[in-house]
Amino acid sequence: MIVRVVFNQKGGVGKSSIAVNLAALSAHSGLRTLLVDLDPQCNASQYLLGEKAGSGHKEALEPNIKDFFDDQLGQGASNSGAKSLIGSALGSLLKTEERGLDTVVHPTKFERLSIIPGSPELGAIEHALQSKHKIYKLRDQLKSLSGRFDRVYIDTPPAFNFYTLSALIAADRVVIPFDCDVFSKRALETLLQNVVEARQDHNSSLTVEGIVINQFQPRANLPQKVVAELEADGLPVFEAKLGSSVIMKESHHQCQPLIHLDPKHKLSEQYQALFQEMEK
Repeated sequence: MIVRVVFNQKGGVGKSSIAVNLAALSAHSGLRTLLVDLDPQCNASQYLLGEKAGSGHKEALEPNIKDFFDDQLGQGASNSGAKSLIGSALGSLLKTEERGLDTVVHPTKFERLSIIPGSPELGAIEHALQSKHKIYKLRDQLKSLSGRFDRVYIDTPPAFNFYTLSALIAADRVVIPFDCDVFSKRALETLLQNVVEARQDHNSSLTVEGIVINQFQPRANLPQKVVAELEADGLPVFEAKLGSSVIMKESHHQCQPLIHLDPKHKLSEQYQALFQEMEK
């Protein structure tokens, strides 16, 4: 099982779209694939499951990744005031079995593609998870799914926080979406420093698989210049680059990854080239 985390602290770089489309391609190629949505915005969940996965339809998200993390805190631990401190502690001690990550896995309408939905309430329990040192729980539980899935893609929030670090600890490889502007290049240095620290402190096998150039305009001077600078710095830039197209919005609207919506479209073919480059 290979676990990839799609990570960028900068928002608006196409992180969720890339995570979903790569996961869909993985499943389409015959690999048993799981997508984990750690972003409270739940964009990846809505992409695959539709508007029912939005914050206005919380019941459709359950059980979700928050239910898994809730259980790691102990029954009722995230429900402030529900139990006394002693009661919560006793409840945790008396529990015979914790909720496994497998209990929050949902099938999708796409063959071999499953999802662990996100939750807009993840922020409410982040401090408790961090203070109780639950940073390795996701990694440990993903390992237990190795016989069930061949590939795992983790979509992360646009921030370096508990959930992002949990994903980096759980992952084998980091995929970095990058749009060609000055702000993205400045943010990339901080991002890579965080990845290096996660590797040094928590996950010695973590590698940066590559930088995905998104919204690429091959005829414009600035994108070509920025990409050349990244390559000159020795950074691993994927050869396959993703352009921009209105079909991506249509893909979101219809909840159909590009390989299912229009596999012959230029952007679909670019995604296929990227996936093949990653899997070669």
